[in-house]
Amino acid sequence: MSDQQVQSVEDQQNEEEENLGEEIMEIDKLSTCGINVADILKLKAAGIQTIRGVQMTTVRNLGKIKGMSDAKVEKIKEAATKLLPQGFITGVELAMKRRHIFKLTTGSKEFDKILNGGIESASITEAFGEFRTGKTQLAHTLCVVAQLPVAQGGAEGRVIFIDTEGTFRDDRITSIANRFNLDPEAVLENISIARAYNCEHQMELITEVGARMVEGGYRLIIVDSIMALFRVDYSGRGELAERQQKLGSMLAKLTKLAEEFNVAVFITNQMTADPALVMNKIYSIGGHVLAHASTTRLFLRKGRNESRICKIWDSPLSAMQSVPEAEAIYAISEGGIIDSKDG
Repeated sequence: MSDQQVQSVEDQQNEEEENLGEEIMEIDKLSTCGINVADILKLKAAGIQTIRGVQMTTVRNLGKIKGMSDAKVEKIKEAATKLLPQGFITGVELAMKRRHIFKLTTGSKEFDKILNGGIESASITEAFGEFRTGKTQLAHTLCVVAQLPVAQGGAEGRVIFIDTEGTFRDDRITSIANRFNLDPEAVLENISIARAYNCEHQMELITEVGARMVEGGYRLIIVDSIMALFRVDYSGRGELAERQQKLGSMLAKLTKLAEEFNVAVFITNQMTADPALVMNKIYSIGGHVLAHASTTRLFLRKGRNESRICKIWDSPLSAMQSVPEAEAIYAISEGGIIDSKDG
């Protein structure tokens, strides 16, 4: 390969890396507008790590932070607006911003096809289905592919994995890394794993994620599964309203993280049946709160033999497809999610 060709490849790689995200303005910049260090540290402790994070937080919630008076909150809000003006933008400007959106391959070409390229950043993708349909296997596959070069469907980034059911397996990561010719030890080193034991702990971990995002390099957040601990901690019907309120707060945090840092958020969810309905209808848990928070919802089910089927349950992508309810047939292999031979 000539020097000119090598330079061309390097330029393309640099451009792809630049397109992965906009510059993040860290919250320390508030000090240039007269905000004292002690108040900045309080914001960080509350999980607010960037100027945009301040803008995404309501005055009411800022006021709930210990030591934050109304006057301080007003001053912080004014400083954030001064540093990063916000308001209306044109459709052209929005299109330019969306150039930073990236997609992660699922490991299956057929699966990627119905997703118009893969799991999208700056949004939440939810996968729900019965036992052994590949939800956790897809999560493990994404842990590895997120570290692939952009040209191979990755994002050359690190991963955060919040495990609520003890499902993370390092040996699965090793097998999938071998499939993609990556060093298993290096891949595992780039995955930050936390085991959550109750929904309050889960919320604390998600709040802590913002600080890790500022370190840079993270491209994917996984929560496997989003509802498992809520089902245990809020089991009575009388607790449903409180559960949904807590769930809404958690999903709002994940949505902000996705948009603030341009990372892909992938969550798995469980299913249940309602015997009161005709034909014992099966549906995902979490109600309308979860349904509205997820940008793309994927319904996974078992197919013939060892094949699995994915159907886009709800997504902006549906309007872009010639067959809105198209399905993809895939399989689970030692190397993660792959195309099915039955397809």
